[in-house]
Amino acid sequence: MNAQKLNNLRRKRRKTGIRKGVFGSPAKPRLSVYRSSKHIYAQLIDDFEGKTLASASTVQAKAEKGGNVEAAKEVGAKIAEAAKAAGIETIAFDRNGFMYHGRVKALADAAREGGLKF
Repeated sequence: MNAQKLNNLRRKRRKTGIRKGVFGSPAKPRLSVYRSSKHIYAQLIDDFEGKTLASASTVQAKAEKGGNVEAAKEVGAKIAEAAKAAGIETIAFDRNGFMYHGRVKALADAAREGGLKF
């Protein structure tokens, strides 16, 4: 098994452990973060309905370099704006199996600065 498959398997195992305790409701949706090598994506999800309430990404922002911390901060601010527009103040943070540092942490900090509580 090559290193990439092994890393994906480990992330999926971490993800299932995290998802056991994190659930999004209409009052407190789940902020799901996905990080690829080139971009970062964030979604506010209502797990009761199975619907995405708001989303933001470096693809939507058309950032020149979407794989860096500055772009992640931009996405965090945009998802906080979208949440405020939808009337959402508190969220459940789902790091999706990714380690909480670097771009994931930058996105979370920017969302907190934007007024989201989690």
